[in-house]
Amino acid sequence: MNGRERIEAALAHREADRIPVDLGASESSGIHGIAYNRLKGSMGLKGGKTQIYDLSQMIAKVEPLVLDKIGADAVPLLIEPRAWKPWRLQDGSPCEMPAKANLQSDASGTKLIADDGTVVADCPAGSYYFDTCYHALADAASPADIEAGITHLQNFDWPVFCDEDYINLRQKARDLYEKTDRAVVGNLWVHVFAAGQILRGFENFMMDLLADKPLAHALMGRLVDCYAERVRRYVKAVGEYCTVIQVNDDLGTQNGLQIAPATYREMIKPYHARLWGLIKKLSGKPLLLHSCGSVYELIPDLIEIGIDAINPVQVRAANMDSKNLKREFGKDLTFWGGGCDTQQILGNGTVADIKKEVCRRCADLAPGGGFVFCQVHNIQPNVPPENITAMYAAIPG
Repeated sequence: MNGRERIEAALAHREADRIPVDLGASESSGIHGIAYNRLKGSMGLKGGKTQIYDLSQMIAKVEPLVLDKIGADAVPLLIEPRAWKPWRLQDGSPCEMPAKANLQSDASGTKLIADDGTVVADCPAGSYYFDTCYHALADAASPADIEAGITHLQNFDWPVFCDEDYINLRQKARDLYEKTDRAVVGNLWVHVFAAGQILRGFENFMMDLLADKPLAHALMGRLVDCYAERVRRYVKAVGEYCTVIQVNDDLGTQNGLQIAPATYREMIKPYHARLWGLIKKLSGKPLLLHSCGSVYELIPDLIEIGIDAINPVQVRAANMDSKNLKREFGKDLTFWGGGCDTQQILGNGTVADIKKEVCRRCADLAPGGGFVFCQVHNIQPNVPPENITAMYAAIPG
């Protein structure tokens, strides 16, 4: 079997000739630029480019030679910049950043500046990530204010420095489909719940969900209206080449859900159902949801409204034991992740610890298909390259 066939088998709950593997097919199954440079060095790979396409997480595009080395079965279709510029990561190692990203550094750290001079994200000195610090609709007080700020909804989840258009995306998708035998993961980048938190500010939006429901409904409803046009254009351009399309919304924390299940079902689920239903209707492709944390209580809801696979399967979070998840939901849901805990074991464990963890998770999740191996979320900058290679070496079969 080739990589595309293995991923298709996993999504269809069939066992392949071996467990399919992913590194970097999405911005939540990837690797921080620092860890990536160290991994390439340990592999003896010289040259190439470490391109950071996700500034908030500082995630690198994984190059074909690295994918070949680890036996990856999937590649990402990303919304990218047309041009890149040289930069240095926090450890001084080289990388490239989107050319149109206005980055200004001083002793306090690095700031991402919008065209109008607004600081939209900040990477403080000593930090490895950019934090959002601008909430465009923080002062909205009515549905009319949401409408007045409609351009912020129209542009959300498509950074201005990622200036490819649908013609570029279509050509790239065709090349990935025709020139590789790996599954193409369409990274569509459409949030609803998290979008409200970013656009309004976390505290404002969480209060809106209970204390100002008309405002919350206006924001999410108009956001999905805006996404709908993007979805139509996206699917028309690249849908035929994608094996699976990824959507995003973080619903969980380490210890449970961010909001009560009843609040999710009343306030968020209808917009998820509308948006995800449109994607599936137009594309006919499976949907992969990225949602961090403990989402156990909502898994039946997610299956009901069209989710076929879930990532990152945060096995250390409450109620997210891999064996229990497989037993309860394995007939309906593909687990894209959960292959190795990254909170403790991958970064801090020994090679023996990693082997034990990988063998345990694969034994829990792989039988009967419905499993794509990757670590829980992104490989962080503290993870030594020998631990990364040990993880892949430990995959059974």
